[in-house]
Amino acid sequence: MTLLPQELIRLKRDGHALPPEAIEAFIAGLTDGRVTEGQAAAFAMAVFFRGLSLPERVALTRAMMRSGTVLDWDLPGPVVDKHSTGGVGDTVSLPLAPMVAACGGYVPMIAGRGLGHTGGTLDKLDSIPGYVSQPEVDLFRRVTREVGCAVIGQTPDLAPADRRLYAIRDVTGTVESLDLITASILAKKLAAGLQGLVMDVKAGSGAFMARTEEAYGLAESLVTVANGAGLPTRALLTDMDQPLASVAGNAGEVAYAVDYLTGRRREPRFHAVTLALGAEMLVLGGLSPDIPSATARLEEALASGRAAETFSRMVAALGGPSDLVAHPERHLPAAPVTRRVLPPRGGHVAAIATRAIGVAVIGLGGGRTRPEDRIDHAVGLTDLAPVGAEVGPERPLAVVHARSEAAAARAEAEVLAAYQVGLEAVAGRHVILGRVE
Repeated sequence: MTLLPQELIRLKRDGHALPPEAIEAFIAGLTDGRVTEGQAAAFAMAVFFRGLSLPERVALTRAMMRSGTVLDWDLPGPVVDKHSTGGVGDTVSLPLAPMVAACGGYVPMIAGRGLGHTGGTLDKLDSIPGYVSQPEVDLFRRVTREVGCAVIGQTPDLAPADRRLYAIRDVTGTVESLDLITASILAKKLAAGLQGLVMDVKAGSGAFMARTEEAYGLAESLVTVANGAGLPTRALLTDMDQPLASVAGNAGEVAYAVDYLTGRRREPRFHAVTLALGAEMLVLGGLSPDIPSATARLEEALASGRAAETFSRMVAALGGPSDLVAHPERHLPAAPVTRRVLPPRGGHVAAIATRAIGVAVIGLGGGRTRPEDRIDHAVGLTDLAPVGAEVGPERPLAVVHARSEAAAARAEAEVLAAYQVGLEAVAGRHVILGRVE
């Protein structure tokens, strides 16, 4: 059944189910330009309000997967990956891929740009001088085979329909659609030719799914659709009621990932999530019999330096500096203005409006409000105080890194508004909230 784009939009607007062949034709038109940006935005909004059934989600996912090249791997180990639904200070992908590779897995990770208030792995990689974040497929294959991992953005060949719809969702208020999130994530992962996938589904004030019940719904959707499409998948629910790392911003998060790999800095919440996801990947790929033994292997890959060495090799193989791990300060851009954000009174952090922290980074220039916006990779926030931390005249809530004094002042005000400080120390909730398989 072939429908004009406007007829398909009208059907979904009015709450009707879309035939698989109509979805296929619409996505083909999105890929070759017959479907306009306005029509794609209207489709996204109709789906946002009306939703998709499971067969419609599967049809949309498969159509976007088939809009470009679908990779097929012939490697001496399991091809596994992880994907996060997005948060603030979530730079887990950068250390996790080389950790799993150092344990015998192959990780061809196709990451996205920032979406809404969340940071994007691709934007972080673009802060590394010379790093080819969107290589040709042949280079992607070679680096994955020789190094064990390659963290890149979508190439023009892989799920091009998703790349276009992704950018439109970012600026049309349709980021939070469970259906569109499911199809977007899985189209890329299916196109990457994976043999196993672990999802990190965020819940909390800095997540697209703020309520834990909504996050469970997304996790179940992802696992059901992926397994139905032949990709073994499991999901962890993790907390995003506060930034995962103490850094938010592109170059800052790359530096943080390097510090984590080398052992210069390993914050407990970030470490727990990274190990939990990596252990699931090793078990799913048959590299470890159970979670405890997988966790021990990952810890050894960190302690021995093999994970850091693998990351260094990946960066160099994709055009970045060979000494980034040893000297990140020589290569990563730094903002000219820094400002400590001090609370109006001393106390302990009681709560954080985490989404507002991400929005503050966008205001500094570290994210986008339009698809064509250029990102300032140097700006962001560091030293973000976690829930329960003591703050005061000598213990800031955060440090702003800005391009100008005016921008720093605006970000300072936004950070102050995002933090609640109380007299009593409180503990944040556990970082691992649940599991779906």
